[in-house]
Amino acid sequence: MHLHSITGRGLFATRSRHPLFLLFLLVASLFIGMPEALAHAVAEGDKGFIQESTGVMLIPFIYMGAKHMMTGYDHLLFLFGVIFFLYRLKDVGLYVTLFAVGHSVTLLFGVLTEISISSYIIDAIIGFSVVYKALDNLGAFKRWFGYQPNTKAATLIFGLLHGFGLATKIQEYEISADGLIPNLIAFNVGVEIGQLLALSAILILMGFWRSTPSFWRHAYTANVAMMSAGFLLMGYQITGLFISA
Repeated sequence: MHLHSITGRGLFATRSRHPLFLLFLLVASLFIGMPEALAHAVAEGDKGFIQESTGVMLIPFIYMGAKHMMTGYDHLLFLFGVIFFLYRLKDVGLYVTLFAVGHSVTLLFGVLTEISISSYIIDAIIGFSVVYKALDNLGAFKRWFGYQPNTKAATLIFGLLHGFGLATKIQEYEISADGLIPNLIAFNVGVEIGQLLALSAILILMGFWRSTPSFWRHAYTANVAMMSAGFLLMGYQITGLFISA
């Protein structure tokens, strides 16, 4: 479900000049201006803990997983787009599960097989996932190409890519092989706990917003703002890739 199919007004109809647009751009700009808050960065304290820890440490890794998701603005932006037009809890659960499965599979697979991909490339793709979901919500693909991509498949694919981003970062910290698998599973459990907490807050706020007349007036603006944030994230990461080359 997306804005075009619901309103029938097309991608570029009913534009809003609500301050929400400027707010989204401001937040995105702040994120890009803070290197320590990069999409898959880990706080210095957690980084030191990961590098020095050995053996099975379930609770600390659950905590770090939840913290990663709660502070992972790229994940939250994408999930915000995914649930934007979902009203039934079973639909929300389905899409969130697809994303979680993809994220968990590539996190475990990437670390255990030591497959490493440039974090700049992964994070640029994640930025693109935000752009994609915003365009999907706006009905752009149906309008431009006469084709609607499979939203479930896209959510799973982007979940796989998101997981590779974190797998790459964890490998940089040279996590100990002692207790590796239990700790990674615990981290994944923490990620899902954090995801549920974040989504609960988002759904509560969305519920209040949807109950007001302003929701349909500003739905277009919110998705354009989200798309702009995705483009900004992509630009930052692509620039970083060329500078580091």
